[in-house]
Amino acid sequence: MDISPPASSLAAADTLPPTPRRSRGHWANVGARLVRNPGAMIAAAVLLLLILGALAAPWLMPADPFATSMFARLKPIGTAGHLLGSDELGRDMLSRLILGGRLSLFMGITPVLLAFVIGSGLGILAGYAGGIINTGIMRSIDVLYAFPSVLLAIALSGALGAGIFNALTSLTIVFVPQIARIAESVTTQVRRSDYVDAARASGAGAFTIVRAHVLGNVLGPIFVYSTSLISVSMILASGLSFLGLGVKPPEPEWGLMLNTLRTAIYTQPWVAALPGAFIFVTSISFNLLSDGLRSAMEVKQ
Repeated sequence: MDISPPASSLAAADTLPPTPRRSRGHWANVGARLVRNPGAMIAAAVLLLLILGALAAPWLMPADPFATSMFARLKPIGTAGHLLGSDELGRDMLSRLILGGRLSLFMGITPVLLAFVIGSGLGILAGYAGGIINTGIMRSIDVLYAFPSVLLAIALSGALGAGIFNALTSLTIVFVPQIARIAESVTTQVRRSDYVDAARASGAGAFTIVRAHVLGNVLGPIFVYSTSLISVSMILASGLSFLGLGVKPPEPEWGLMLNTLRTAIYTQPWVAALPGAFIFVTSISFNLLSDGLRSAMEVKQ
């Protein structure tokens, strides 16, 4: 089974017509349309709260997230001193969920940012250069793109071993082909536009054309598509931690917490479901924000 971003994001990136370089007025209009989207604004507010909570975790945590107590194991939600209950080792769930947001968001955003830089560079180079360079880059990328994201992430993490760095490397490799294909598609459309031909006829060099005419038109669609991958990255990162291929105990991370609490599903199901609920809300918020960005950038609007 493969996990992929919404089809609307792919369609928007593949069918976006080439347009002249975006002006400041265009981006102001995009921002205004985004603000008028209630779903995107709610998602942005939720993500902002999660990010601020993760950054301010040392001041928000009501207890030590690593302190264990055999006398406080699997306390239900609402217990005095444990607002969201406790885990299988008696550690405070609220504190671990707040601190776990740091690693979960980091594991979701960082691979996409790295893949955005690498994939955009490869895709823009292949799309603008064309010919044998395009064939060499894109056919090499197709080798990785042929594998489902979940299986490729598990295979790479299993080969590299458990750990945060190896999980980040695996997820980055998974997303580079997807972003590179979108970057190559959009760049190929822009390269064939009249204003690029005019710049080339005027004697402008390839670097100047790419900097002045190509980047301004292709980075927007690539970025919007990349934001739709953050939710996928979070799910994959949580899945790797759940399988023991990501973050190692005792570090709090939502996927790892799901794994350690799976035996408590019959005794404290609400407590055991809390990390999954945080993963679900965060992933939905990233998807809604990505859809809002895509709609705000629609040329036809």
